[in-house]
Amino acid sequence: MVIDALIQKIKEKKSPCVVGIDPEWSKLPDCYKNTGLTKPEALLQWATDVIDSVAEIVPAVKPQMAFFEVFGAEGIAVHEKVVRYAHEKGLIVVDDSKRNDIGNTAKAYAFAHLAKDGPINSDFLTVSPFLGTDSLQPFIDTAKAEGKGLFVLVKTSNPSSVEISEAVTASGEKVRDWLAGYVNTIGEECVGVEGYSAIGAVVGATYPGEAEDLRKIMKNNFFLVPGYGAQGGGAADVASSFNEDGLGALVNSSRGILYHHVNVPGFEGSREQYCAIVKAQAEAMQKAIYSELKKHYPEMVY
Repeated sequence: MVIDALIQKIKEKKSPCVVGIDPEWSKLPDCYKNTGLTKPEALLQWATDVIDSVAEIVPAVKPQMAFFEVFGAEGIAVHEKVVRYAHEKGLIVVDDSKRNDIGNTAKAYAFAHLAKDGPINSDFLTVSPFLGTDSLQPFIDTAKAEGKGLFVLVKTSNPSSVEISEAVTASGEKVRDWLAGYVNTIGEECVGVEGYSAIGAVVGATYPGEAEDLRKIMKNNFFLVPGYGAQGGGAADVASSFNEDGLGALVNSSRGILYHHVNVPGFEGSREQYCAIVKAQAEAMQKAIYSELKKHYPEMVY
């Protein structure tokens, strides 16, 4: 099961971290933009360089579909190649596409993103629950059939997420808590040998108190934790997303790793220097989070 493969890689690398692959053309170093390559070729070169730079440090990468879609069909083709390349490098792929729809349309999305015979074949897919539980069932069915996983949006890292997540249902329960209970329930059908479910939740690093509350509801579900680094979340903020064993969460950083070169004095613009900066930022993230977890959970399993 994919959740067991993820946990094994976390243990091997002592790293519950994931690096986002978010290609923003204006932010890419000139060494990728001024080479005579087409934009899709340049994007693929950049993405594979990033993957090569972090492959020994993190267990997973998280390509964000929107940043590939802006380049049209050729960009989507690059996304598919990035997923394949990450798999070749032994990495788990979290496809951050936040898909959601109903009926056959949801089935089509699920096949495209998760099926082994589909065009993308990612390991995990982020999905939105806000069309109701019937909209998620095709994704759940496909994930179970294919041995894949999901991360359901429960408490996202953006400030206005409170408008929905903190709203109260007719039964007097906060939306986020109801969603957490739902994720916990459906996740019971997809628990691996390590005791964690392949159905998890997106819980932002910018809300550590809420993450602590949600962890009490979703004890055996993995959290995908955005908001680390550029969005303001730090190592201390993400600790509450984990369990006593030091597992249970995958912390993401995108801009703080991919585009840190703009803050480096004397950056000369070479691919070698850029890759070294990306690797150093990924290492710094791994060390900071691992150290923080050791302080909070001295009996963690890795």
